[in-house]
Amino acid sequence: MSLLQVQDLVVEFPTRRGTLRALDHISFEIAPGEILGVVGESGAGKSLTGASIIGLLEPPGRVASGQILLEGQRIDNLSSDQMRHIRGRKIGAIFQDPLTSLNPLYTIGRQLTETIQAHLPVSNEEALRRAVGLLEDTGIPGAAERIDHFPHQFSGGMRQRVVIALALAAEPKLIVADEPTTALDVSIQAQIIQLLKSVCKDRGAAVMLITHDMGVIAETCDRVAVMYAGRIAEIGPVHEVINQPAHPYTMGLMAAIPDITVDRERLNQIDGAMPRLNAIPPGCAYNPRCPRAFDRCTRERPDLLQAGATRAACWLHDTRVEATA
Repeated sequence: MSLLQVQDLVVEFPTRRGTLRALDHISFEIAPGEILGVVGESGAGKSLTGASIIGLLEPPGRVASGQILLEGQRIDNLSSDQMRHIRGRKIGAIFQDPLTSLNPLYTIGRQLTETIQAHLPVSNEEALRRAVGLLEDTGIPGAAERIDHFPHQFSGGMRQRVVIALALAAEPKLIVADEPTTALDVSIQAQIIQLLKSVCKDRGAAVMLITHDMGVIAETCDRVAVMYAGRIAEIGPVHEVINQPAHPYTMGLMAAIPDITVDRERLNQIDGAMPRLNAIPPGCAYNPRCPRAFDRCTRERPDLLQAGATRAACWLHDTRVEATA
């Protein structure tokens, strides 16, 4: 059974000039112990998908239709108070900038112990013991001494480890990690990636890893969902999506990664830009930038179709009608 199920999720933002659809019927699942990567250009809807799952949509954003189920229980229609009990206890969150997740006026120990006691019935002593253990598990040296330090006394990489410790404090089943390595240097990035993988292996937690870095996806994830204009363009095992991409957008992303074995003056790029929410084209949203688009792409939106070991939202893989570019 899947731990998380997102079914036909639609997220909209009402405005004075009309309603903008930011997520347009997206569906995916995450199994216990699995790391699902979510990748795409800025504005694709990656972070918004994570915020919808955590229950942190900024007004006037709203879930217009579809469902989000955690362990078979629907959570997208819960009240703020009900969601507060889910968030932290069953769903942990790791954000890009650790300074926005940590209160600069409280010690690390206070923030950890308060989080633990908010979700678990433990004494002050037990909460402190668990907090020290979490810091040790996330690789903070001298955890027993550093637990009384303030966030500004930690480096960027160490602060991100503290944020991961906070996310794990109540032993959640799912962790939504929104670009947790973007602000870190390469060596610290590798350590954080290894830490996330260890969390899945040792604790059986599932991770939704949101990033724009295909290298992080290749190193960390079991499966990957490629998003474009609030839709899933392709989803499947990481190895298959990277080595045999089935959607032209995924092909463009992979071609844009520099190849150190080839000497070339110009890097490959995808022509054009992500469409604005008020100007998403009919049919396939990628069709104005797609080098393989044909007439049907401008008229009908494709569902996710089987494309070998992956599924891609592209008419090139419709076996019912032979598509000719």
